[in-house]
Amino acid sequence: MKDKTFVIIGNSAAGLSCIEAIRENDKDSKIINISQEAHPPYSRCLLSYYLAGAIDKERLWVRSKDYYKDFNVEPLLKTEVASIDEKNKTVKVSGGRTINFDCLLFGAGGSAKKVDLKGIDKKGVFYLRTLDDADRIRAMLKCVKDVAVLGGGLIGLRAAYGLSRQGKKVHVIVKSSHVFSQILDFESADMIRQELVQNGIQIRTGLAAVEILGKEKCEGVLLDDGSRFECQLVIIGKGVSANIDLLKDKVKINEGIIVDDYLRTSQDFIYAAGDVAEGYDVLEGKPSVNAIWPAAVRQGKIAGFNISGQKTIYEGSCRMNSVDFFGIACISFGIVRPQGSEFEELIHGNLSKNIYRKIVLKNNRIVGGILVTDVEKHGVYMHLALQKIDISDIKDILVDEYFDFGKVIPLIKRQKDSFTRPEYQDANSTYTSIF
Repeated sequence: MKDKTFVIIGNSAAGLSCIEAIRENDKDSKIINISQEAHPPYSRCLLSYYLAGAIDKERLWVRSKDYYKDFNVEPLLKTEVASIDEKNKTVKVSGGRTINFDCLLFGAGGSAKKVDLKGIDKKGVFYLRTLDDADRIRAMLKCVKDVAVLGGGLIGLRAAYGLSRQGKKVHVIVKSSHVFSQILDFESADMIRQELVQNGIQIRTGLAAVEILGKEKCEGVLLDDGSRFECQLVIIGKGVSANIDLLKDKVKINEGIIVDDYLRTSQDFIYAAGDVAEGYDVLEGKPSVNAIWPAAVRQGKIAGFNISGQKTIYEGSCRMNSVDFFGIACISFGIVRPQGSEFEELIHGNLSKNIYRKIVLKNNRIVGGILVTDVEKHGVYMHLALQKIDISDIKDILVDEYFDFGKVIPLIKRQKDSFTRPEYQDANSTYTSIF
């Protein structure tokens, strides 16, 4: 049988996991890994720690220097994909090379959302998404005293934390009414906000920047209430957009690239995984883009199994985020700001200790939650949620301080077979759960 050629676009979590899964089943077929970045694989999750000076660059690498050789992969780094021809199964890359493929994994990840802002082209204005971004920011820090961070989400606040740890005076400008508006409710977000403020980070909510001031370089920011302040560095952290343009009009796309339970797109020889993939969300009960590292790893792995002939079902993912600023930790998952009478919220808070527990229920099953400071039990809640356990018998103690795994073991044993989506009855498929 003729060896095949597999093209993997992207060398982050999804792409690497796909390569490794393919090699479990197929040692000989050609694998070409294309990345527009010049660097070997690294962790974006650690960039804020690198920016803070807490770790050096060597800690960012997620694979060994011999990774591509060990897995018999041809790397094309610092290489742009110019076009994908789905009819002829070819990929054209920068430099003019055309690559024929039998199967393709699209794991191109996301890019920082661009903003239309007067003065954005001035020296000292950055997005923070890549290692090159972080290096350019670090190179400026000796000349910087004040920093403006535009955006109160994960990217913005992690950047603010990192630069604060470098001794910079940081101003965070948030258009929403509270920080982390996409992943937390007001009460938990305000706990994080207070901790950041107490550690010297200024946060102003309900405001937006309208202009970056200065001549050739950044000298300050003008806000929509007319106020302004001086700064020499601006970080724009307005979120991430999936890099899906190369597959527009070639496969079905909604918020992300629509995939089935095998991570196939509407073209059965093109797979998608990671931040670009819109697959089933097991807690929301509908398709969603869950742009988190663990989901990308698992999706890449399942795609790799299927690409290499091991038919394997991916059951789905769920939203989950975690942060830790100045010793206050927070984890959220699933639906955290429910809309509708079918939801129920169980809440316990201790403001003096910065403790907050919120569990969201639907039909007496956990569909989301937020934990601040006391986060050790998140695994218990996640297990109950993902297994679709009916928690009626323990609802009254679910957010108690002394709630633990021992109190749910009887429930799990009684309901251990409670959740399997009915379509997973294909006897020819391997069932790979996220549980």
